[in-house]
Amino acid sequence: MSSNIKKPDVFDDDFEPDLTDPENPEWTEEDFAKALRPEQFPDYIFEAFPNTPRPASRGPQKAATKRPISLRVDADVLERYRATGPGWQGRMNDALRKAMPNGT
Repeated sequence: MSSNIKKPDVFDDDFEPDLTDPENPEWTEEDFAKALRPEQFPDYIFEAFPNTPRPASRGPQKAATKRPISLRVDADVLERYRATGPGWQGRMNDALRKAMPNGT
């Protein structure tokens, strides 16, 4: 039995594979809003995947010690601090503290 339907050829210029998965549809904004953050995962998730590190938790702060601000700095200064890796904001804070005038 012969079929006249041409099957797609992966070497055709207009070939586009169907990459949709009806069992795993693309997430919507509502899906993201309902999703749990890693620190909210129940323990059995981490037990099922023992090589998955648990998220670090600092715990609640007794009092806010830092204040978020908007600060404009030269691009090269920012790049230099960011290049030092995690904790660069703290190192920048330390440098600003050292540069503070002494009570004047």
